[in-house]
Amino acid sequence: MKINIVKILIVSALALNFTGYSQAVQSQNNDIWLHYYGKNMLTKKLSFTFETVARFANGFSEKQQYFVRPSIDYQLTKHLVGSLGYSHYATYVYGNPAINKTTIPENHIWIQAQFTHQFGDLKVTNRLRDENRYVGVAVKGADGTYDIDRYAYRNRFRYMLLLNYPLIKDEKKATKLFGILGDEAFFNLGSIKSTPNADSDVGGTFMNQNRIIAGFGYNINPHHQIQLSYIHQNVWNFTDTIEESNPTMRLSYYTNFSFAKK
Repeated sequence: MKINIVKILIVSALALNFTGYSQAVQSQNNDIWLHYYGKNMLTKKLSFTFETVARFANGFSEKQQYFVRPSIDYQLTKHLVGSLGYSHYATYVYGNPAINKTTIPENHIWIQAQFTHQFGDLKVTNRLRDENRYVGVAVKGADGTYDIDRYAYRNRFRYMLLLNYPLIKDEKKATKLFGILGDEAFFNLGSIKSTPNADSDVGGTFMNQNRIIAGFGYNINPHHQIQLSYIHQNVWNFTDTIEESNPTMRLSYYTNFSFAKK
């Protein structure tokens, strides 16, 4: 457990450091995220996962973002799952000041390693994901409007530490209600410059996002679960001129089905 506590402290220190010393203009949005995550076992080790989110800023008054994210996952060892996936995003114009001038599409091809360990009742998940991002570049036209002119490659690394602890169990000792606590940090990989080139650099800051996560989950039955989480999200824009600090409520619905032969 010592190594996981150290990781929490390191990630938290990074988030506080970049938040405290950023020279970016501060922006805040009160967000609501509606989230679905479905895992489908194809064999005892191979699974197909589909995830999607609709995100809104300032209540439901502004569309913030949506994505779809399918992946193929393989249980490599008792504690390790490897994944290969694809994501399609659309990020809208929202907030004041707004980070985007028009809706920005993104396509990701990513690989992931997820390590899960059990320490008594406490489940500890470490997730590492490398995202190869192809991000739409908006260019201002003669009429003053912005359109997507091309796509730029950017590389991003994500690390998430998540703790899960049962709070209420049923008569069969199966967990019904549980608490979750964690942090996820997003790091830009590549050339960091104060005046970045949209086609060849990853941006003006090493940090892309940070999310502090706390909430509760309820297992309806072995196949269906709901979660309600508070997420404090920090987002740094590409040129590191705007930083969003967004209090966020996320409602998640999880499904878990098996089509594997018994």
